[in-house]
Amino acid sequence: MVSTANNWRFRPAYAMVNGGPDLAPNSAPASNAGSECGDVEFTREYVEALLNERPKRKDRFSLKEKCDCLTDYIRRLKPVIRWFQELEVNYLLEHEKLQNSLEVSELKRSEMDLLLRNKEEELNSIIAELRKNYAALQEKFTKEGLDKMAAMDSLTRERDARLEIERSKYSLSDELERVQRDLTSAKQQNASLSDMYKRQQEYIANLQQYNSKLQTDLSAVEEDRKRVETEKASMVENLGMYRGQLQVSRQCQDDAIKQRDALTDEVASLKLELKQARDDCDRHQLQVQSLSAEFAEYKESTEKTCYEWGNLKSKNAELEARCLSQSDSIKELQDQLVSAEKKLQLSDLSTMERKTEYEGQKNLISELRTRLADAEFKLIEGEMLRKKLHNENLELKGNIRVFCRVRPFLAEDDTEVKIIYYPTSMDALGRGIELAQNGQKHSFKFDRVFIPDVSQEDVFEDISQLVQSALDGYKVCIFAYGQTGSGKTYTMMGKPGDPEQKGLIPRTLEQIFKTRQFAQQQGWKYEMQVSMLEIYNETIRDLLPSNRSSLERENGSAGKQYTIKHDASGNTHVSDLTVVDVRSAKEVSFLLERAAHSRSVGKTQMNEQSSRSHFVFTLRIYGVNESTEQQVQGVLNLIDLAGSERLSKSGSTGDRLKETQAINKSLSSLSDVIFALARKEDHVPFRNSKLTYLLQPCLGGDSKTLMFVNIAPDPSSAGESLCSLRFAARVNACEIGVPRRQTYTKLSDSRLSYG
Repeated sequence: MVSTANNWRFRPAYAMVNGGPDLAPNSAPASNAGSECGDVEFTREYVEALLNERPKRKDRFSLKEKCDCLTDYIRRLKPVIRWFQELEVNYLLEHEKLQNSLEVSELKRSEMDLLLRNKEEELNSIIAELRKNYAALQEKFTKEGLDKMAAMDSLTRERDARLEIERSKYSLSDELERVQRDLTSAKQQNASLSDMYKRQQEYIANLQQYNSKLQTDLSAVEEDRKRVETEKASMVENLGMYRGQLQVSRQCQDDAIKQRDALTDEVASLKLELKQARDDCDRHQLQVQSLSAEFAEYKESTEKTCYEWGNLKSKNAELEARCLSQSDSIKELQDQLVSAEKKLQLSDLSTMERKTEYEGQKNLISELRTRLADAEFKLIEGEMLRKKLHNENLELKGNIRVFCRVRPFLAEDDTEVKIIYYPTSMDALGRGIELAQNGQKHSFKFDRVFIPDVSQEDVFEDISQLVQSALDGYKVCIFAYGQTGSGKTYTMMGKPGDPEQKGLIPRTLEQIFKTRQFAQQQGWKYEMQVSMLEIYNETIRDLLPSNRSSLERENGSAGKQYTIKHDASGNTHVSDLTVVDVRSAKEVSFLLERAAHSRSVGKTQMNEQSSRSHFVFTLRIYGVNESTEQQVQGVLNLIDLAGSERLSKSGSTGDRLKETQAINKSLSSLSDVIFALARKEDHVPFRNSKLTYLLQPCLGGDSKTLMFVNIAPDPSSAGESLCSLRFAARVNACEIGVPRRQTYTKLSDSRLSYG
């Protein structure tokens, strides 16, 4: 029994050996006595009965019978002793675990208390600031309300004045019409008087002629004088009467002329008053328009203030809800702490006796942990060194680097059948991928393989150093390849509106502009230009035209004809392509959104929003260090290729069919170029398509090139995924030349040409 106890001190824990769960101190033991005890359970009654058992012998003086009884008793007692030893070990391990959990809980509680105090202070300061802002906004709102009431009163007064002016205008118009009617009647009367005056003049002339005739005939009619004198007297009387009428008519004519002059003066004065009234009306209208504009601005500012006040109220409510949730979590942690303390009190009774026994085990565990940490650190250092040496080796060999990314399963995918596997060997860990098709596994190895649950940030972290090379003066090209719906556009562009799911292009721009600010402290000054184009049906389209109408003309039949040119230095130019100077990442993000709205997309059976063109984003970087007079010229090309697809699966017809044929043709030309480069043929068919001719410096020059091959994990895409992996393996084997940094000494202020 002594030797068994001594051996027990160095035996490993029962739960660790058998891989079973740990036993709680208060729970009933598992009652398995190890391999020798079988499945016998030892209850408390059984153990007490065994200890209190008295040997029953027929012959008290028979030693053989006594020996047999003791042997049987010892045989039954050994499993119980072993079981108690293992149970004691389990209790020790459980006590150690509880002690560790208590220490961790204490540490978490202290950290949580400190964090809660900091959060409480921060929330108090935020609430105080929000209250100040609320008071200021309330005061501002009250003041603006008073201003609004004053403006409304002023507007009402102006409206009443305008109505009064309108009424006076209508009355003056009526009076003017009346005066015009009177003037017209006066003119008619004057014309009638003039006609009457003319008739009287004619009559007087006739009378004078008649008088002269009478005088000439006076001698002839002397004998009739008496009779004629009587007639003459009557004629004279008539003539006097006519003369009186003539004088009356002349006086009436003079009065009419005076009345006409008075009416003319009155009409002139009325015209002046009407003109003045019109000027006053125009001035009041201008004032009303200005007041209306001011009222609209005031209304807009008031709505904005109300919106900001609503946002502040919602933020305050969110903060209060967060405080309540944190209070609940604090209570929960306190309850957990109380339960842990209770468990600790229950285990303290047996801890003091066995503390010295597991001190050695603790020291051994700490030593093993230290060794494990050292091994993990060495492993991480070795992996980093391997990556560094691997990248340097690829740069020296001039190979195209290939990263493989597997997208997650979608809702419509068949998740029951698994076709993608990831090797766990040290050589292929994180770099290998296996695809199963028709019962056969195809193994591939790339520079990096990303599993579906890898985030966008982790993906970008592996290419950040490559992006940095563009600022150092290298030509860098990153392009995404894969079938339709495999996640190429998500990898390059990400999900709009979600900062956590930003793609490589937005993250690349953020890093470049951050590094640019840091480099300015070292004397570097950078200028950057952006251009974006798409290759749609073997036609180049500018996605950043100067106006919208030019883009609409390009989408039609009569678009610009862009040509691709390569100079002797390996720089690429596209004629008449819009190039925009940029100074911040926000400007580039705005241009990206503008280009995304202009890009050609369509719906197929394989993808709801399928890219129907190859998208090429180019960032040209020109840097000058004034202290060292050094110039660098870098180019960053980020390309989202259209997805390869089979007509039988995509169901494309009409325009979609033409697009699919053009996409597959250009990707087939890209495959021909890769085959020629892999075989190191003398002639490489870059000119077979616009895409390969545009990528000629990246595939056959001195550029740092990285290819993302995107894979779909669903079984229906196994054939396309296998073709993509085989193509990526050929790309990874291509040697395109050693990357060359473009640096110059500053000779003049003229800018160098961009690649």
